[in-house]
Amino acid sequence: MQTLMSMKDRYAEVTRRLARAAQRSGRSARDVLLVVVTKYADPEQILDLIELGHQDFGESRVQQLAQRAAMVQEWLDRRRTLPAVAAAHSIGRGLRDPATGGPMRTPPEVRWHMIGPLQRNKAKKAVEHARLIHSVDSLRLGEEIHAAAMRRDHIADVLLQVNASGEPGKHGVSLPAARHVAEQLDTMVHVRLRGLMTMAPLVDDPEDARPTFERTRDAFDEIRAAGVAAGHFNILSMGMSNDFEIAIECGANLVRVGSAIVGERRDRRDDDPQAAEG
Repeated sequence: MQTLMSMKDRYAEVTRRLARAAQRSGRSARDVLLVVVTKYADPEQILDLIELGHQDFGESRVQQLAQRAAMVQEWLDRRRTLPAVAAAHSIGRGLRDPATGGPMRTPPEVRWHMIGPLQRNKAKKAVEHARLIHSVDSLRLGEEIHAAAMRRDHIADVLLQVNASGEPGKHGVSLPAARHVAEQLDTMVHVRLRGLMTMAPLVDDPEDARPTFERTRDAFDEIRAAGVAAGHFNILSMGMSNDFEIAIECGANLVRVGSAIVGERRDRRDDDPQAAEG
């Protein structure tokens, strides 16, 4: 298990790299949202990251997302109810407010992202717990999300996943079909299409991912220019631990980073190789 300090150092290094990549693309770090993927994180690591001020976390399995969202919410509720105990807990962990030097205050709201492949029969649970669903890869899934959101009198924010690398069997609609599917999703009253998501091929040299990211950015620009989902089509989710800097240089404003922050896990036999995690 990684130590808190080593994780804090990795988190700080990722944020520095993100800021430098944003600067190279003519933007600032504030223009790029970092989603920390917690698939292989220990619960303590998630709580430590929240106490460091991080708000956005991603899971690739609905059941684990639901469990961790409930765990974090219970922890936040306890902190708000028992501030003195919470302050003592933070002091014991060596976590202090960088602005005041005092104990960390109650963390802000935490936002959960559903980033992995989503089965239609699990759409209801995803709508219940996820602030943003990144992996809408078909109209049928969009319809299930719409129905689940309608039952809750809720609007579900989603991204359309595209297969910009053209790899056979990979999740996501093809780039030629992306605009049509986006237009259809935009007709769903209880679905709000926020943008596109893609995954680059797993390659040794991150530069090899650049063409995939550039094709996705071009599709994103085309759909936005056409006025689809006007006013809220503004998220381009690309890049993971091994290639997030290239993705930012190509226009990504949301990156999904896991292992570069929480560390590697050895037992990955049950992984879905297409899970959109870092």
